[in-house]
Amino acid sequence: MAFTKRLALTALLAGTALVPGMAQAQTAREVELETRLKALEAAVQDLRGELNAARATAATAPQPATPATSTSAPTAVASAPNDLHPTAPMGPTAPTALAEAKAPGAAPSTDGFKVAGTTVKLNGFIKTWASVSRYSGGNIAPESVGRDFYFPSMTPVGGRNEGNSVEAHAKQTRIVLGTETPIAGHTLKGLLEVDFQVVPGTQGNQRVVNGYNPGLRRAFFTFDDWLFGQEWTNFQYIGALPETTDFIGPSEGTVFVRQAQIRYTRKLNDTLSLSVAAENPETASTSLVSATIVENADDRLPDVTARLNYKTAFGEFSLAGLARQLTIDTGALKDSATGWGVSFAGKVPLDAKGRSDIRFMVTHGDGIGRYVGLDLAPDAVFVPVVGARLYTPSLTAGFAALKLGWTDKLRSTFIGSVQSIDYPTGGEPVGASDSAWSASANLFYSPIKNIDLGVEFRHAERELVDGQVGKMDRGELAARYSF
Repeated sequence: MAFTKRLALTALLAGTALVPGMAQAQTAREVELETRLKALEAAVQDLRGELNAARATAATAPQPATPATSTSAPTAVASAPNDLHPTAPMGPTAPTALAEAKAPGAAPSTDGFKVAGTTVKLNGFIKTWASVSRYSGGNIAPESVGRDFYFPSMTPVGGRNEGNSVEAHAKQTRIVLGTETPIAGHTLKGLLEVDFQVVPGTQGNQRVVNGYNPGLRRAFFTFDDWLFGQEWTNFQYIGALPETTDFIGPSEGTVFVRQAQIRYTRKLNDTLSLSVAAENPETASTSLVSATIVENADDRLPDVTARLNYKTAFGEFSLAGLARQLTIDTGALKDSATGWGVSFAGKVPLDAKGRSDIRFMVTHGDGIGRYVGLDLAPDAVFVPVVGARLYTPSLTAGFAALKLGWTDKLRSTFIGSVQSIDYPTGGEPVGASDSAWSASANLFYSPIKNIDLGVEFRHAERELVDGQVGKMDRGELAARYSF
């Protein structure tokens, strides 16, 4: 537009000069006309130079970048108020990001920040938890994780006096780092998650500074449909876990394991997907004379898992299977056994807004103790009879949870959870757990989006194979800020 105006102005000046030059023949007028024509030629040359420069600049200007094949940003997950997030895992199992991060000194961004072509996100939450507990069978040992959250096998049984305790900590604070790197039409993602709860027995005491060590929760990367690293076991459907102030909640009734694995996930159609995995094996066994569960590190084959996920408007459901070989080899004592399990879980919405729902899980199998209820039951019992045999207890476990959304900011969840263990005849370890159950109810209030305040009451019982019962009553308070 500027060039056009200048060209018109130049033509106008030339026209006003030419007319007088033709009408008058005086020498002075001719000299003036010649001067103006030279000025016109110079102006035209300048305009041509500017036009050529503008064309060159337009030709060399950078073009808009072509969008990457993957449009999703890296997704780092800080789980819901309990230890688990209610969404699917990353990559072929990708979690939902709760918050974005900013690079030091960088401008605010809702998409994280970039480092050498990799997009990075940082999120997590700060959680403070407090409880008042009463035990019918004596106190839990100091600095035990059973004081930090509900751990079924640590409910005291057989003590002469009741025990009471008041606890408060911020160990469940969590930091999650997620990355995504576009690779020629593929999707490469990574996730690293730590908290301060998962390293029991190595923290400082509570007398002065309450220092706690960070511990690895999850560390894996995904490439398209493949996952490599430490993640929730494929045998577990994390979407069914209910909201609770506790670290886990229905501990005895749920599958609960994080471990190294190689997983492949394939989407079969819009509603159905299949995932299979080879996972880290470990035989957790006990003997007849002691209920103490020990690791053996003699395994020769990985645990194999498979899971079908089905998701519709009516709800989401999961059917999972587990197959494993259990092995003990101490030289003098050597044997193997087969373990297997199935688990069915789901979440059914009760209203269109998603405020209320029902969540559940039912699991059954032989030799799968470490996968269910925080290893309440052993995988195997070594019985030193003729030939020395390894026997696998069977278990049945499950939970159901009803969530009711009273308002947009106020909600409650009611949970019942149970596990029953069946030992082979003559294979009951002395002091071993026979069953455990708990029931809880909570109320959560979220004054703003990033803050959750919760109160919860839980009653739990554990019964031994000899019939002794221990009971626990616990009131909990939790406050969490998600970022």
